[in-house]
Amino acid sequence: MTSLGVVFRPQLPPERLRNAVRAADDSGLEELWLWEDCFLEGGISTAAAALAWSERVRVGVGVLPVPLRNVAVTAMEIATLERLFPGRGIWGVGHGVQDWMGQVGARAASPLTLLREYLDALRGLLRGDRLTVKGRYVRLDDVGLDWPPAAAPPMLAAATGPRTLQLVGAAADGVILTSSTPADGIREASRIVAAARPESVTGQPFPIVVYLLAATGPRAADRVAAELRAQGRDAIAGIGVAGDAHAIADAVTRWSEAGATSVILEPTADEPDPEGFIRFVADRVRPLVP
Repeated sequence: MTSLGVVFRPQLPPERLRNAVRAADDSGLEELWLWEDCFLEGGISTAAAALAWSERVRVGVGVLPVPLRNVAVTAMEIATLERLFPGRGIWGVGHGVQDWMGQVGARAASPLTLLREYLDALRGLLRGDRLTVKGRYVRLDDVGLDWPPAAAPPMLAAATGPRTLQLVGAAADGVILTSSTPADGIREASRIVAAARPESVTGQPFPIVVYLLAATGPRAADRVAAELRAQGRDAIAGIGVAGDAHAIADAVTRWSEAGATSVILEPTADEPDPEGFIRFVADRVRPLVP
């Protein structure tokens, strides 16, 4: 079964998060996702609040930019939340938007090298390993977590181009694709990560999370089209959906058939009722998705 979720977009002020979390938890939504986009809201801080304000909804962070975060700190924070709220977090990392990384003096000369070193170290720390690492970017001297999680959570990573997809297939436990990814792109990404996976894990589940821009209600099509134009994505065919529950469910089903295991609906930045959109997805779209 395809998991269905909604993004709480960080263009909304942090004080709106609690109502969104309550709407997600009360309505039965499966996943509520948070973004750590520069320079909006922190991914770990919002995830901690969302987990504390809810009882059952899973909370995804997609994604934490690795140039901004020492890997030991990220491991400590994820481990803490996994012990407080076991199995309810979904954790993603990525090499970040390079212009943003440059703004804070954290741009890496080789983002792929950094991401590979980071994933290896982060997964090891969360398994409870004690590590000494002398990489190009990641350096650890006899570091281990005193409070590792009871079970190491899967670590997902964001990817777009083929080289990053290959790296994620080889070094991560799942992939997160942007809402610029049409159905054919999902199929191609699925093929690349599957080919890159180590033989030792072939056949094990590999989550493929995909964001899908969506809107319903008055001027839904205009709002989706305007956002795609503003982001320079209007030339990409087949991304974004506007309409009623059936139209959005049909798009989710197409994404699922292309290989997505989780489809996370991304409301437009000008969505007039974010909490209402969450309830709409849970109450009206979810029953229509296989």
